[in-house]
Formats: sequence, structure tokens, C-alpha cells
Amino acid sequence: MRTKLFVRLVSILACFLLALPVAADNLKEGSDLQADGRLASSKRVPVLVLFMAPDCRYCERVLNEFLLPMQRNREYDAKVLMRQIDITSDAPMKDFKGNVTTERAFAAANKVRVTPTVKFFLPSGEKGADQIVGLLTVDFYGGYLDSAIDEARQKLQSQ
Repeated sequence: MRTKLFVRLVSILACFLLALPVAADNLKEGSDLQADGRLASSKRVPVLVLFMAPDCRYCERVLNEFLLPMQRNREYDAKVLMRQIDITSDAPMKDFKGNVTTERAFAAANKVRVTPTVKFFLPSGEKGADQIVGLLTVDFYGGYLDSAIDEARQKLQSQ
């Protein structure tokens, strides 16, 4: 009897643990960019922010085909800090200066009107590289991301 119960508990636990990576398979929300800026500063890396919207299929493609695989690649830990913001959300957040705002207002303040938009910030919140708007040529999109990350890193290193 105890053996059956133990097997069931282990099975349930295994199912739960297998489900965790799927649930956590997303970029962290940019709810506190001031703290993210401090972390990026300590790591000497820029902050990449994906501005997206619900039901944006191109946002999902950028996320699933490019940014999540990059996030899983440990080499990018030393290159960039990635966050996401929903341009339609009124969820509170802090900007890089510590001002309380909303995701929608932060997107508007950064002139983001089209999704997906990927912006590159220095830890201070200054522009790190040119933004990437929309899903450009898919075959070259990863290269565009890498080039912008490298440009932001070089700008950060020259400060």
C-alpha cells in the first residue's frame, strides 16, 4: 500500500516538475527596470526590451524563434539582459530612473506603437542601439539582434 502511494506521489511530482520549464519559458517582465538596470550595470551588459502585445503572432515568433533560444544559450548571459513589456497593459512598473509608470505609458514614452519592437538600452536607460521594429526578414533577424546587442555592448564599454 505504501509503495503504491509513494509511486503515485513521485509520478505527480515528476509531472509537476516537467511542467515547470514550459510555464517559465518566457522573458521576465520589465516590471522594475531600475533594478534591472542595476543588475545590467553590475554585469556590464545592455538591456534588451521586447515590446509586445497580446495576440501578436509576430511577437510570438520573435519570442519563440529568437529571444527564448538566445536566453537559453548561456553565452548570452554575459552579453545582454532580456525583458518584455506589454504595450497594452496598465500594470505598474518602474522605469530606469525609478519613476512609477505603467507598461503602456512606458511604451508610449519610448514611442513604441508597433509590435514587436525590440529596443536596446544601456543600464542607465539611454539608447544602446537602433531599435528593431516588426519582424524583418526572418532569415536575417537573428543577425540583426546580434548586431544590435554588439553595438549596445560596445557603446557601454566605451563609457
